Amino acid sequence: MNAKTQYHLGSQDLEFLLAITRSGTLAAAAERLGVDASTVFRSIQRLEKGLGQRLFERSKAGYFPTEMAQTLAIHAEQVELALESARSAAQLQPEDVAGSVRITTTDSILHGLVAPELDVLSTQHPQLSFDLHTGNELANLTRRDADIAVRATRKPPQHLVGKHLGSIKVALYAAQNSSWRDLPAVIEFHAPWIAPDDALPDHPTVIWRKKNFPKIMPRYRVNSILTVVELIERGMGVGMVPTFLAATRPNLRALTHVLDECTTDLWLLTHPESRHLRRVATVFGHLAHSIQLD
Repeated sequence: MNAKTQYHLGSQDLEFLLAITRSGTLAAAAERLGVDASTVFRSIQRLEKGLGQRLFERSKAGYFPTEMAQTLAIHAEQVELALESARSAAQLQPEDVAGSVRITTTDSILHGLVAPELDVLSTQHPQLSFDLHTGNELANLTRRDADIAVRATRKPPQHLVGKHLGSIKVALYAAQNSSWRDLPAVIEFHAPWIAPDDALPDHPTVIWRKKNFPKIMPRYRVNSILTVVELIERGMGVGMVPTFLAATRPNLRALTHVLDECTTDLWLLTHPESRHLRRVATVFGHLAHSIQLD
């Protein structure tokens, strides 16, 4: 079978091919498509002639797809999925918000501030979904690695659209039932410190500790502030924790007032072109309104 000219596959060709690949017989494919079996037969014949090769092996048991037919069926499924997504989008009402929003932040900010608000958004907009990334690096919003970033920084990139959400304040904490009552006692009795490791070399708490207590060597060095909190709660030592996170942990007790040198700003960021997307604007607006630190 040789095609005289290049055949241009259409969506209906793929629809018929996928139907018979799935069902295995002309009759079953016709029922699936809502047409008669002769229509399916003619469509497959026309497709095979156009491509210049057999797509199905015929037998009394039915139609068996060749390797080429199986390859085309994979693409046909992708077209089918895209069409279903388009139909779903077309059925959305003007007030509906749908789609996936990619958010990057740190684990402590996610658990302490962002996640509760996403729960609210999910109730208000059930067709929204969220792709969450936690890490200490700032995802590149310019390359669209994320739609929204929630970050602690004193200098947000100027090319991004930002909303200042307040200040992240920090204090030294211990477990509620620990014997350490204040900072002098911590120093005098050599309490074990729990602190960020080299993954966070420029973290304000690391800089403050090295400046004020250069001889202190943390017993536990971890790669996230949330882990600092969890180890403190276990009574394993003392550590510096954002006050917004400590406020949700009744097993923590502050040993100092807020340490002003460790205070930094919390920013909600997005790309100028992304903010006009309805799904991104909805999430950005909700977080900007709901997350307000003192």
